[in-house]
Amino acid sequence: MKTKVLALCFGVMVLTVTLFSTAEFILTGISLEKVEKEYGTFAKRRVLALVEMMNRAKDESDLEKLEKVNDFFNATPYHSDKEVWGVDDYWAKRLEFIGKDKGDCEDYVIAKYFTLKELGVPPSKMYMTYAKSLKFNVAHMVLTYYATPKSIPLVLDNYNYKILPANERNDLVPIYSFSGDDLFNAKQVQLGKMLPAAAKQKRAWDELKIEKKEK
Repeated sequence: MKTKVLALCFGVMVLTVTLFSTAEFILTGISLEKVEKEYGTFAKRRVLALVEMMNRAKDESDLEKLEKVNDFFNATPYHSDKEVWGVDDYWAKRLEFIGKDKGDCEDYVIAKYFTLKELGVPPSKMYMTYAKSLKFNVAHMVLTYYATPKSIPLVLDNYNYKILPANERNDLVPIYSFSGDDLFNAKQVQLGKMLPAAAKQKRAWDELKIEKKEK
């Protein structure tokens, strides 16, 4: 009996240590105080909600992560760069997108990409894809996810909130895709700028770093 009690106690101790040592996502790139000071209380709450969502999704499948991240950022209202930034074209960082609580298609894609990357979805499976929206007759950007290199990609979009295979998105005509690692170069190409080699420095696209740490 004494042996069983000791074994039970040991088992409880192991379980307790396991539970309290589980890694969770925390904000590391910037303090909540700085977020609130720069963007306000709503942005601070939105950042907290993002971290909470990531912790709920951290042990789920890639598809479930895609759905949660897609839903989270699609809750942000769409506005053109002219309305938000006063310029014709601006690719916002994830924190800027959250802080402004508005943005255009590139902003949704960039925010989704970095969040999914932090959640452990391999960057090699994700591409930022330029397309033409036939419904709205405009250039558009979506995030595409390839389960395997030969798979039909899934499309994460801020126009159609439902994640669908690309062959079911007859309203989109793909033009070209690039990886998240090529974000800086793609931005320069998109703007038609040719920069000297010495000036080609990667922009710090995501100062809102969220990393998994042991509790």
